[in-house]
Amino acid sequence: METADLIARARAGDDDAFRQLVEVHSRELQVHCYRILGSLQDAEDALQETLVSAWRNLGDFRQQSSLRTWLYQIATNRCLSMLRADSRRPRTATPIPDVTLPEPTRVSDVPPWLEPYPDVLLDNFVDQAPGPETRYETTEAISLAFITALQLLPPRQRAVLVLRDVLGYHAGEVAKMLDATQESVQSALKRARATVDSHLAGSGRPARQLDITAERHLVAQLTDALERADLQALVGLLAADIQLSMPPAMLEYRGIDVARRFFAAVILRPGRSYRVVPTRANGQPAFGMYMADPHTDVFRAYGLLVVTIADDRITAVTGFNASVLPRFGLPRTLPGTA
Repeated sequence: METADLIARARAGDDDAFRQLVEVHSRELQVHCYRILGSLQDAEDALQETLVSAWRNLGDFRQQSSLRTWLYQIATNRCLSMLRADSRRPRTATPIPDVTLPEPTRVSDVPPWLEPYPDVLLDNFVDQAPGPETRYETTEAISLAFITALQLLPPRQRAVLVLRDVLGYHAGEVAKMLDATQESVQSALKRARATVDSHLAGSGRPARQLDITAERHLVAQLTDALERADLQALVGLLAADIQLSMPPAMLEYRGIDVARRFFAAVILRPGRSYRVVPTRANGQPAFGMYMADPHTDVFRAYGLLVVTIADDRITAVTGFNASVLPRFGLPRTLPGTA
């Protein structure tokens, strides 16, 4: 059925027609909200509020732009409203219980609200042809390094950079979507690019084209090292300037020596054993970590590690707590016996 016919039916109150109109755009809108907000939970909330607003205001859609652009306009402004409210976001570092941490290198740039994005949600992602002015490939624009860099920007700059450099909208289109002038959009974009480029230059950003065979080999080596609690083998997989972070704790560890101390103190502690389930997050290898329960024959969810790989070495590891595992379809426990 033609879009115009679906719009007419939806305006008349046809729920199914509206669902057909928006479902093809829902996943990309969720990814868009995630880029701006940095949190999958917040992105899901923003998406639902976007669709409710679109349903209520469909009568105001005059088809002067595409339906997709109109939905992006609603979603972007919904995200900006959420950022202005900002009441649900943690503002302070959260300590890690029962762990004595080594001295961190510095306070991390990774915001405490950052959450990983499961690649399984990208399986049916419809990657619309981007505009000619895009600067980032789809894989880089979902990476943890890029999402983190976006969170360093003021909300309006964040939205402008995503709309211009990720989605490829022209300055005039972005100005209309944000009710701004083209001059203010170009000024915001210039400042945003400087901040993002500076962060990515020092963040161990992933290679744009990974060697899949090499990646799989490295994933297998890391899985083996973690399950055998082999600290030396683990350290041998790391780049010299390895960067470790673990939101919501705003701490960063950088370099081989401090990474060795970190893994010895936090992960590979005496008496602990793990099972590891490989998965993927933000277009990167990830690992569900399960720790043996000393009192029962099960391994309990411990956390998620997302790794960044470049030049056949791990350049960054970002750890998340076990609460994110269900989003990856991973269980809370694994049987203790094979």
